[in-house]
Amino acid sequence: MKDLDEGGLERFARAKSEESSALLKGFVQRNAGTIAQAAKGLARRLQNGHKLLIFGNGGSAADAQHIAAELVNRLSLEHRALPVIALTTDTSVLTSIANDRSFAEVFSRQIEALGNEGDVAWGISTSGQSENVLRALSTAKQRGMLTIFSTGEGGKKVEADFLFAVEHSYSARIQEVHIVLAHILCELVEAMMFGGDHG
Repeated sequence: MKDLDEGGLERFARAKSEESSALLKGFVQRNAGTIAQAAKGLARRLQNGHKLLIFGNGGSAADAQHIAAELVNRLSLEHRALPVIALTTDTSVLTSIANDRSFAEVFSRQIEALGNEGDVAWGISTSGQSENVLRALSTAKQRGMLTIFSTGEGGKKVEADFLFAVEHSYSARIQEVHIVLAHILCELVEAMMFGGDHG
């Protein structure tokens, strides 16, 4: 990279943009039906007074908080605040569980505390191998919750009600698809629950 001239840097930028765009287009084409069904399931549960618990590590933790903000506040439409909690924000809870039990339980323990039958658990792991995310999804299934899993090609065999596996191994590309997927789901939920034309 340090040896690239300005033209090389521009070609690099265009190539990465094209790679990301192609990956996103293919993902949506393959998963449009599942996206629609997941949005229906999420909207139905939120409409019936259930909540969404969302979680992940690192960049996926930031995505979890981003998605929670879109639904608690708004994305495209004015609406009542929706009950969505990112399980990545309470440092005292996270560190006490990690210290007293194990880091693998930081999300599953919160699912035990906050998750009820009919709620939704949305886990995010680009690798598909994050033990704390997988444990939380398993705990959610045991509690009768709807499960959504956003992952990369390494998580294709994980069991979830709605599995969104991006066919790539590089975290940056996977995360780019994940946040677009999240925005689509949020927009669909808003449209189904509160009406309006998103253009």
